[in-house]
Amino acid sequence: MKEYLELYWAFFRIGGLTFGGGLSMLPMLKYELVEKKKWVSEEQLLDCYAVGQCTPGIIAVNTATYVGYLKKGLAGAIWGTAGMISPSILLITTLCLFLNNFMDNVWVQHALMGIKGVVCALMLNTVISLAKKSLVSPLCVVIGIAATILAMFTDVPTVLIVVVAAIVGIIYEKIKGGAKHE
Repeated sequence: MKEYLELYWAFFRIGGLTFGGGLSMLPMLKYELVEKKKWVSEEQLLDCYAVGQCTPGIIAVNTATYVGYLKKGLAGAIWGTAGMISPSILLITTLCLFLNNFMDNVWVQHALMGIKGVVCALMLNTVISLAKKSLVSPLCVVIGIAATILAMFTDVPTVLIVVVAAIVGIIYEKIKGGAKHE
């Protein structure tokens, strides 16, 4: 039971101490899961991010489910997921009760503006950190640049970009692998 509570509490802290959604949680997920707890390697976390982008749901919840499953199977996945979503459920429920009173408060508006800036900075830091670990070949760099351009300047669905990038990677490795065997 102690390990389940540890999973729950770790993800509860991550879910409760980060603002801005799944991507803004990436730095804290990396710190907590890779550096502090050593539950997963950085490569496993990168894989989880990639799968999280391709599957329905929020990256942070998918990560909690994945890491919980790695640690303690299906029950661990449930405890990790419950830990990740509990703070949001509690916060949203509480905010709904008092939302009208808070949103007109100038201090709350200023605080949220400041939080948005920090979230952007944390996300950029994570993107740069992930790029250093992920863009390991010229093909990865080209795919990364192409995906960035498509995501920023077109209406191509993100899932389609990820699927096409995966297919390109598979085809490239097949061709490269086939050339080695000849």
